[in-house]
Order: sequence, then C-alpha cells, then structure tokens
Amino acid sequence: MTAVTAPSDALRRLLDLLASGASTEQLAHVVVAARAEGDLDAADLAALASAGELALRIRETLAEHRRREARLTALFETASELAALSDPDTVLRSIVRRARALLGVDVSYLSLNDEAEGKTYIRVSDGSVSAEFQQIVLGMGEGLGGLVAQTARPYATSDYFNDDRFKHTRPIDSGVEDEGLTAILGVPLAIGPKVLGVLFASDRAAREFSADEVALLSSLADHAAIALDSANLLDQTRRAVAELNEANATMERAEDAHDRLTDLVLRGGDLPDVADAVAAVLHGELTVYDADGTLLASSAAAVALDPAPFDQDVLATARTTGRAVSTKDNWVCAVQAGPELLGCLVLAGRPGLGDPDRRLFERAGVVTALLLMLRRSVVRAEDEVRGELLTDLLTAPGRNPRALLARGRRLGIDLSAPHAVLVAHADGGSRRRVASAAARHATLVGVHAEEVVLLATGDPDELARRVAADLGSATGRPVTVGAAGPAGGPSAIAEAHAEAARCVRALLALGRTGEGAAMAGLGFLGQLLGDRADLDAFVRRTLGPVLDYDERRGTELVATLRAYFANGSQLARTKDVLHVHVNTVVQRLERVASLLGEDWQVPDRALEIQLALRLHRLGSSR
Repeated sequence: MTAVTAPSDALRRLLDLLASGASTEQLAHVVVAARAEGDLDAADLAALASAGELALRIRETLAEHRRREARLTALFETASELAALSDPDTVLRSIVRRARALLGVDVSYLSLNDEAEGKTYIRVSDGSVSAEFQQIVLGMGEGLGGLVAQTARPYATSDYFNDDRFKHTRPIDSGVEDEGLTAILGVPLAIGPKVLGVLFASDRAAREFSADEVALLSSLADHAAIALDSANLLDQTRRAVAELNEANATMERAEDAHDRLTDLVLRGGDLPDVADAVAAVLHGELTVYDADGTLLASSAAAVALDPAPFDQDVLATARTTGRAVSTKDNWVCAVQAGPELLGCLVLAGRPGLGDPDRRLFERAGVVTALLLMLRRSVVRAEDEVRGELLTDLLTAPGRNPRALLARGRRLGIDLSAPHAVLVAHADGGSRRRVASAAARHATLVGVHAEEVVLLATGDPDELARRVAADLGSATGRPVTVGAAGPAGGPSAIAEAHAEAARCVRALLALGRTGEGAAMAGLGFLGQLLGDRADLDAFVRRTLGPVLDYDERRGTELVATLRAYFANGSQLARTKDVLHVHVNTVVQRLERVASLLGEDWQVPDRALEIQLALRLHRLGSSR
C-alpha cells in the first residue's frame, strides 16, 4: 500500500508547496527527502524528480509573470505620474528616479541633445556620486550614449571599458571610471523621428540586461518623451502668456520713459538729468563717459573720476553692432553721432536686461548723443572766445591792455588780480582732453603753443604738484606741469607764462616727467632759470641752519665748509688750511650733517651748497 500511495503523497506535497508560493529550495527538498527515505522504487523516484523539475519551471513562470505584472503596474503608475507633471525639470527628475527603481540599478541618468552644437549633455541623475561624471559632455557618436543619440537605437553593455562597439574618449571614460560604472543600458528618448536625449540605467558591477529590461526602459523612455514634450509645450505656452503680459506693461513703461526723455531735452536738461531719469526707469546706476573714458555724469551719489571700468573691446562691439553689450557686471551702450564715437553709457546693478529695457537703454544713448552734440557746440563757441583771449594775452599783452582786461571781465575773469600761470605737458596725450580735465582747477584754460595753459589762484608750486597728479589720474598718462607767478595784469601774466614754460622744459630735462613744480621747487636750477631769482632766499633755504648755528654759537661751520669744498673734500688738506686738528674738522662736518641732513654730500645737494656758499660770500662783501 505504501509503494502505491507514497508517490501520490509526494506529488500532492509539491502541488501544495507550489500553490502556497514556496521557495525553490522548499520544492527541491521534496525530491531529496523522498530519496533519503528510500520508500520509492526507481521509477517512482524518476517520476517524482520529473514532477519536481516541472514544479520549479511553473514557479519560475509564475514569478516572471508577477515581475512583469509589477513592472507593468509600475510603468502605468509612472505614465500617470508623468502625465500629471507640468514642469520640465520635475519631469526629468521623476523619469530617472523611476528608471532606477524599475530596473533596480545603482545609477540612472538622462542626457538631452543640443542639436546646434551636435552634443548631448547629462541633465539629471539619480544615485550618482561623481561630480566629474555628472558634467560629461558627449559628442554625437561618442561613447555608448552618443551612439544611442545618433542612431536612435538602444545599446547595452555588461562591461563598458572592454566593449569596442562604440567610440571611447578620455573625458567620457574618465567620468564613467570616477563613478565606478561597469554595466550600462541606454535607450533613446524620442518623439517620432526626433531624438530628444538618452535615458540610462547602469550598475557598478557586471550585469547582462535582458530583452525584457531593455523593452521596459524603452517603454518608460517613450512615456517620458511624451510627458517631457508636453511639459515643454506647456512651459512655452506659459512663457508666451507671461511675455505678452510683460510686453504690455513694458510698452507702457517705454512710452512713459520716451515722454520723460523728450520733455527733458526740450526743457534744456543736461547729462546728469539723463543719468538720473534713465537710472530711475531701469532701476540701476547709469554712468556717462566721453570717448576717452573720462567720467561725465553719474546717477550714483559719489563716483571716482576713474577711466571707464570695461574693456575697450566691449565698447568696440557695441559701436559696431549699434546694440547694448553685456559684460560680467555691466551693460555698455555706445553713444555715437553717425560714425563718430562721442562716448558711452554704462548701466550697473542690472545683470539681466530684457529686450524692452535694453531698447530703452539704447534710446538713452541716442538722447545722450544729442545732448553731447549740443554741449560740443556751446563749448566750441566758448573755447573760441576764451582761446582767442588767451592767445592775445600771451602773444601781445602790451598791444591794448585795457581791452584785454575788459574782455576778461565779460568772461567773469579779473586779469588784474594775481594769478598763478601753469603750463601742462602730456606726451602723446590729447591736449583737448587735458584741457577739459584741467578746467576745474582754472580761472582760464586753453591751448597755446602746443601746450595747455591755465590761469588759477593759489600758490604756484603747490598748484603745480596738485594739478599734475590730478591730470595724470584723469587722463591715465603722466602730465608734467610747470608754474610761475603770482602775476597780475597782461604783461606780468605773459612773463609768468614764459617762466612756467621754461620750468616745464627743466622738469622734463631733469627726468621728472609727471611731476609739477614752480622754479622755486627746482632748487638752484630754478634760481638760474627764473626771471625773478631771489638769491638771498636761496642761500637762506640752503644754508639757513648752518648760518644760524654759527651766529648763535660763534662757530666756524661755514668757513669749514668753504675750506672743505675748496680742497677737494680732503680732510688732511682742509685741517692744514684751517690750522686745526683733523678730528676738529671731522666733528665740524658731523655737526653740518646733523643740521643739513646726511645727504649733504650727495653730488646734486653738494652742488647747491657750494653755490649757496659762493652767493653768501658775495652777499657778505656787498
């Protein structure tokens, strides 16, 4: 009886286990246990083993059906989720997250094609830990992804680095290696014949992707492409509506700005008014520069008189295209009158500038050009009058002094009052630009004999130093300034101009380019070159401390200095002439050094001292 019922009991047990979803090990154990018990003959064991194999196949088929059902359910859920999304970035993130979950891979990512550049860029990823991998750029046909993007066909590899079916490149391989990927599956993300990008599933270990997995990822990619395309269309529609609304608003702003600028010009407004008005409309800071980069006006509270803060290539581009050009921090618009460059506008505080605001900015350039042309006409008329006065004042001061004084009064200048006369020289520089920058220091300024001439009030030496420094900063090149005066009246002013011109030539000859000084600031050279040399003042300025010391103490430091220089600066000969011990000479010279400074024997200084000693002796003998 046992031999008959045992096989049926074993078969029933297999069916019960199969129905309950038992594991592969549990099913196999039934056959193993029957063999171990030894109650079945060989035929029954063979039949039971065959039934066990069949049960295992049935179990695997049922498991595969369940997996397919789960994947289909997940695919339908994904499709529903994607259909509900409207933001393209959200759609992309959802796609790669679902792909990673459905295929159970380590990393999933998605690349989008750039048709203009012929490249595909990794846009989003899930599970990636390598920054280098996330920044990979694939050319069409490069790497597995580039091949998928080019052919619109899925490709899979179980061992990326040993697969020669696609083109390997150093940047791509380096990124894949940094991420640690080995197995990669890529399927096209396409709408009809157009490939939008590639969807990837990848593992860090070797893995064969089955046909079902390829089909599953392809189905996900198809749904994702439709959802992405719909999201892009919806996003474009939203942007179009927003742009239409913005266009209506900006049109009203443009009309208002046009009315304000027109009214400003008709009321006789100037460049600061334009800068303030445009800055208020564009919500930024507007600065106006001339063609040389000198600041003309600004809406900012305080702006340094620095050259224009942008590369000249930017201005050249704006000039060529006739459009505003964006730099890293600013917008630049050329101000032109036909082919002539008059200057430029710089807008700060607005890194993003829409087309309507950009056109408004460019329109401000046209208004600025109009104002600059008007200003030029006025300035030229004034310059002609002032230039003629300056020329007559310096070339023919004695012809009709009263007429010169009267012409000065009509321009608001009292030529009879004491004025310092300055002559400014700039190598290779624009004299008109130098004169424009110098105007704020001068009562009268103009160009005469190829140099810029200024009449100003104040100490000539101090004025020369300050004006030289300021003009050098404003023009970006060294400006040398000579000064003379003060002088009042046409003849005295003309004489002071001649002395200031000699002072400039002396500064240049001495290698003091870019400095400013009057004759008094040139030491003994000033005494030799000046028309009104004050020899006593020179002696006092050079030897004063030594003279005072001798007078107070009854010493002979001046006599010692004369003997020292007369004997070729030799101590032995000096002590013989003075009939004193050499130590006495040394001590006296040390005292001189303490009074005049340790550099008193430097050649230039020693020459001044010797000249002062001779002048002092001449003065004493008078």
